[in-house]
Amino acid sequence: MQEQSYRRHTRLDPAFHMVAMPLAFLNVVGSLVYVVGRHTALSFLLLASSLALILALTRVRLYATRLQDRVVRIEENFRHFTLTGRPLDAALTMDQIIALRFAGDDEFAALCARAVRERLSKDAIKQAVTHWRADRHRV
Repeated sequence: MQEQSYRRHTRLDPAFHMVAMPLAFLNVVGSLVYVVGRHTALSFLLLASSLALILALTRVRLYATRLQDRVVRIEENFRHFTLTGRPLDAALTMDQIIALRFAGDDEFAALCARAVRERLSKDAIKQAVTHWRADRHRV
């Protein structure tokens, strides 16, 4: 597996991004064509079902990432407390905390303080990391 870095840390889930969502969108398009061609109760039911499938897929993905965000916040707060004896600064945003998880222990505390002081964006934080700590478990 390739080493993670700022340039190579995003992750695609092939089953979701390249199969499920494209098929769901094709289903919506097909349902729309069917509705235009035939104004029957069945055509509208198919369209409604197609839209419900898109909604369900996006919500399930959103629920998983929100839960993972909460876990990351707890993990990083614990890591900060272990390294410094203090909890994370309450001024850190969730995006900043998620970006800080890539920092190695030797630079983590200083980068946390800098992120608060300079209001660094998530991209700026990731670019500031010198010793990348891979996260291969992100949804």
